[in-house]
Amino acid sequence: MSELRRDPIIGRWVIIAARRAERPVAVADREMEEDIDTKVCPFCPGNEHTTPPEVFAIRPSGGKQNSSGWLVRVVPNKYPALTIEGELNRQGLGMFDYMNGVGAHEVIIETPEHKAHLAGMPVSQIKLILLTYRERIVDLRGDKRFLYTLIFRNYKATAGATLPHPHSQLIAIAITPEIVKRELEAARRHFMEKQRCLFCDLLNQELKLGDRVVLETKHFVVLAPFAARFPYELHIYPKEHCHDFVLMNEEQFEDFAVTLKTILGCIRDVLCDPPYNYVLHTSPNPVPRPRRPEYWQTLEYDYHWHFEFIPRLTKVAGFEWGTGFYINPVPPELAANVLRQALSSRDTS
Repeated sequence: MSELRRDPIIGRWVIIAARRAERPVAVADREMEEDIDTKVCPFCPGNEHTTPPEVFAIRPSGGKQNSSGWLVRVVPNKYPALTIEGELNRQGLGMFDYMNGVGAHEVIIETPEHKAHLAGMPVSQIKLILLTYRERIVDLRGDKRFLYTLIFRNYKATAGATLPHPHSQLIAIAITPEIVKRELEAARRHFMEKQRCLFCDLLNQELKLGDRVVLETKHFVVLAPFAARFPYELHIYPKEHCHDFVLMNEEQFEDFAVTLKTILGCIRDVLCDPPYNYVLHTSPNPVPRPRRPEYWQTLEYDYHWHFEFIPRLTKVAGFEWGTGFYINPVPPELAANVLRQALSSRDTS
């Protein structure tokens, strides 16, 4: 079984997952583009027997479980970082804290089409993927062992993908990730001081300035963040305050699908289809915890879910690892302007 271990100096948790070493090694992006035979791709229709049994699927025809005919399919990761069975069994060993590596690690197979590109999919298909994210987050929150469910996508080998078939992943874990924890704490401090959402204040200011706004739709704003860590890093925020991704209505899911398709298509054109990661930052499992019963009372007022998109155009090297700082050679204002112009050209073509 995997273990979660806590660094006693900086408080960082690490997953020790020896079984992950058994998974296929990521091939180079160029080799991945040459592709594997769809007859042996475990994510292609007809090969459902090669994956662990599905935990969720959308089948318009109402077919049998673990059979073809699906539009989106979710299966446990064959080489999971965490395993669903067992108890956390939190322990101490002198100065060290650790627990069993209990959690969920699932793969969202986004389409039956092996060579599809997310930016080229119909809005209706992207919406199904987003609705699948919602269903899996809601389902896993029913397990009180899991404090947080992270949705993420690795595109191309450089970004961590080992298979080219379009897919994203989720990991449900018994700990709030450090980055999300910092966001939650900053949001709560801001709210306790000003009785306003930190993210809403940020959005209002950015919309007034306009320098880093890439796209504004009815329900969403796409920003090149002021302190972007990476070239062309983008964040997508709902314009209306909301702490939880799963609370969107149908119209908002539709608009988010259109926004995501638009941005991914623009990035593909402007940056020549780069490797990328995206990550969904949403509310933790809203189950009161003995240590912090007071926090969950303000969560719906102070947090604001958002979506982070990171093209992999630069490498994290010694300076970044040693300091926690990032060197970004592309000012976010320039990135925003380039993407705005590209979007404008697409609209007029």
